[in-house]
Amino acid sequence: MMYVLLIVGFILLIKGADFFVDGASSTAKLLKVPSVIIGLTIVAMGTSAPEAAVSISAGLSVSSDIALSNVIGSNIFNLLIVVGVSAIICPMKTEKVILRRDIWWSLGAAVATLIMMTDMKISGAEGILLLGGMAAYIAVLVFDARKKRDEGDEVKAMSPLKSIIYIVGGLAAIIIGGDLVVDSACDIAAAFGMSEALIGLTIVAVGTSLPELVTSIVAAKKGDSGLALGNVVGSNIFNILFILGSASALTTINVAPELFIDTAILIAVTLLMYFLCRTKEKTSRGEGSLCVLVYAAYMAYIILR
Repeated sequence: MMYVLLIVGFILLIKGADFFVDGASSTAKLLKVPSVIIGLTIVAMGTSAPEAAVSISAGLSVSSDIALSNVIGSNIFNLLIVVGVSAIICPMKTEKVILRRDIWWSLGAAVATLIMMTDMKISGAEGILLLGGMAAYIAVLVFDARKKRDEGDEVKAMSPLKSIIYIVGGLAAIIIGGDLVVDSACDIAAAFGMSEALIGLTIVAVGTSLPELVTSIVAAKKGDSGLALGNVVGSNIFNILFILGSASALTTINVAPELFIDTAILIAVTLLMYFLCRTKEKTSRGEGSLCVLVYAAYMAYIILR
């Protein structure tokens, strides 16, 4: 039965992402807001809903290892697999604003997490600090979006009502599909005796990142690279500042020693993505393939350690 639920979850994710991207892109055109802003906000937060559900519920239970490892593992997966696979399918042009602003927020959030982990826990006060960072980031996005409001393109868009229906319906399918995939994958993994931290870094991280993967691939195929890359970077910022912030604000998150290495790897991967995106201001198929190979090496490392 769990294998059937896994397949149903994948179908919901794929169709939901298709509708969600169409609705979000249409909304950007209606509001005359650059699609990269929509990708960094509405799409990023929407596709991070599974991570939020898993990490916050895990933090409130005894599974704090899953709460933190899910966020770190998802962010690494987003940067290497989501960007990598999307670039392989369709080389992605890099929006300058992401290199200038957003990727540095993502890097800063990862560094802040590593610093907070030094006492082997992330406290409620530190969680509130992360949430404050999320509020500041959204304020920056809103300020920039207001300045660039008139720069939106004039491509024909769907009606406001249809756009909302596409966004809400697509998001619902993404969340339900993500939950089905994660739950069934966890059942399958548990049957093989995997540890909580390993499940969080692999099965749960990959499962909860499937919405980002599918959404970015669909956006890349539609030629909307701003939405595709913005979704990844925005999701990574949202995962740390809001999801980890909320989980630790509600209850102290204990840190497993091996997660220090994974967080350091996340920082290194974020820097790698910055340099890859800077080359000719796009991510090529070759660079996408490199990202996938790096992730394969990372997976081998965490399974064997």
